[in-house]
Amino acid sequence: MPQKIAKSTADFDVIIVGAGLSGISAAYYLKNKSPWAKFKVLEARSSIGGTWDLFRYPGIRSDSDMFTLGYSFNPWKQKESIANGPSILEYLKSTVTKYNLYDDIDFNTKLCSADWNSFDNNWVLELQIGSKEESTVIRTKFLFFCSGYYDYDRGYLPDFKDIKKFNNTIVHPQFWPETLDYKDKQIVVIGSGATAVTLVPAMAQQAKHITMLQRSPTYIVSLPKIDPIANAIDLALPDSLSGPIIRWYKALVSQASYRISKIIPKQMAAVIKKQVKSQLPNDFDVEKHFTPKYNPWDQRLCVVPNGDLFYAIRKGKASIVTDEIDYFEKESIHLKSGQDLKADIVVTATGLELVFLGNTKITIDKVPLNHSNRMTFRGMMLQDVPNLAFSIGYTNASWTLKAELICNYTVRILNKMNSSGSQVVYPTIITSEATPEPLMGLSSNYILRANDRLPKQGAQYPWKVYQSYLKDYICTKLPNSINDKELIFSDRYDSSSESITKPSI
Repeated sequence: MPQKIAKSTADFDVIIVGAGLSGISAAYYLKNKSPWAKFKVLEARSSIGGTWDLFRYPGIRSDSDMFTLGYSFNPWKQKESIANGPSILEYLKSTVTKYNLYDDIDFNTKLCSADWNSFDNNWVLELQIGSKEESTVIRTKFLFFCSGYYDYDRGYLPDFKDIKKFNNTIVHPQFWPETLDYKDKQIVVIGSGATAVTLVPAMAQQAKHITMLQRSPTYIVSLPKIDPIANAIDLALPDSLSGPIIRWYKALVSQASYRISKIIPKQMAAVIKKQVKSQLPNDFDVEKHFTPKYNPWDQRLCVVPNGDLFYAIRKGKASIVTDEIDYFEKESIHLKSGQDLKADIVVTATGLELVFLGNTKITIDKVPLNHSNRMTFRGMMLQDVPNLAFSIGYTNASWTLKAELICNYTVRILNKMNSSGSQVVYPTIITSEATPEPLMGLSSNYILRANDRLPKQGAQYPWKVYQSYLKDYICTKLPNSINDKELIFSDRYDSSSESITKPSI
């Protein structure tokens, strides 16, 4: 593919990749905390929003409360704690407009590769703009990935036997057709995660009947769509106080639930099971369909607002089948128990394909970077990789809580580089325990499938990812937190050094 050097090369201090929740946050912090920095946001799609613009399936909503999924600098002001996708997308668009960020975003611009040039101390980026056949090359001093952790181009689909023999409609939620008519149809949703428990009650309103086919159960918790405590705080206090107080209240309640689950898992499992039983018919087999074999928070809990899934089951509009698929037939799914599930439409809510750094080809002085054998520093930088940060949210709480901490900390690093004249920053292992562990502390299948493609975490801070907002808040907000001895500020990056060419794990 022919290349051309853009006129603006080497003029960027920071390039942000992605205009979703994290990318918008990063742009805000750079614009307001680092006015000296010239930056751009590269968005491969034609609009902002990331997940909330891509997914269009029925009932799409947040599975975290909006008081923490929203930004601290632009608090969520609607009554609903659990909001639908269109409302979230509108909130993101209004945030970008409010803080005048649209001019900082280049749409239809995909980052294909990034090569660190140690001679010039910058990243050389190859971009694909729109449908043009030739690529454009730009240079930036710092590269900040806010592209999430899943593949936008494909979802996960198991290799179901004889699936091609099925003559009716098969849909993956990641690629929902706008014209799909499911009124009065017999529907089977394969899966038991957040997407499945969202789809089932939403589609049940128009479907003839909908069945959630799961191989094994998931912990499902019913929460009120509108939080009365949060709304009372909002009414009683001015915005300057209510926003932070509600955010901390929701964050700490979520954190407490997680910690209690880890300390007394059997008791927490019993509480969840009791809640489920109270919302289902007396003869419903809760043990079979809603009692997982793992402990709460070994995998992410699923939230159903106002118990809408249980309501659909009570009304006879939805049902649960816990079984394994044997093979597909022309108009049905044959299960290993011998049962046949007839279906006009099959929805494969079977999960995501995880990727790291947007599947971008990363090289350092033309040498490919194998990030799977690198540690993560504070869950946001890679061991011995210069001038690069990434944003990945919590698995046990709102994505944005962690994303904002990362954005704020990254801006502090950039400001220190600017004030000190440092050209390079990178984390390196000096004295920390370097025993590698999986990056994400969950046993969910979509994470287990990707562990060999993801970087690792260590056994202690700053290489340990604690999944604790309180601990991360303290560690990243302290004035001296960017003076960590394992975070190196330098005039030059030496890719030939022992620690760079031979990772410490």
